[in-house]
Amino acid sequence: MEKTNVMRILDRSKIPYEGFRYSSELTEGTLIADALGEDRRLVYKTLVTEASAHEHFVFVIPVEDKLDLKAAAKAVGVKSLSMLKQKELLPLTGYIHGGCSPIGMKKQFTTVIDSSAEPLDSFFISAGKVGRQIRISPNSLADLINAKFSKVTV
Repeated sequence: MEKTNVMRILDRSKIPYEGFRYSSELTEGTLIADALGEDRRLVYKTLVTEASAHEHFVFVIPVEDKLDLKAAAKAVGVKSLSMLKQKELLPLTGYIHGGCSPIGMKKQFTTVIDSSAEPLDSFFISAGKVGRQIRISPNSLADLINAKFSKVTV
């Protein structure tokens, strides 16, 4: 299987993961979970937000959930957050919509993983390319990118 940059970073860091492919025509998280044949509660999406001072924050949440912007702002210690405009995602992170991973962004932003992932042995996140996912330990991910766990979903 062709390695993505995310996979190369994990290999260099000696963090175990398993790679998966799905149709690159799918960008909806719930459809990706279904295509993988996995419980939707184990498949997470990566969202990028912006604070008023143009600070950026990353949140990793279950694909079926919505980001609670108030809880998210509180988790990162800012007054308010808004979702990053889709056209700004690639220049800021190096990733496109549907292939955004919390690993390997152009800059390491403060990242919060929804607390629902903390007790899991593993979960799925984007491998940094549309059509690719990885299964990884949430705690290994948090250690690698210096993320914290907090309840940030509705």
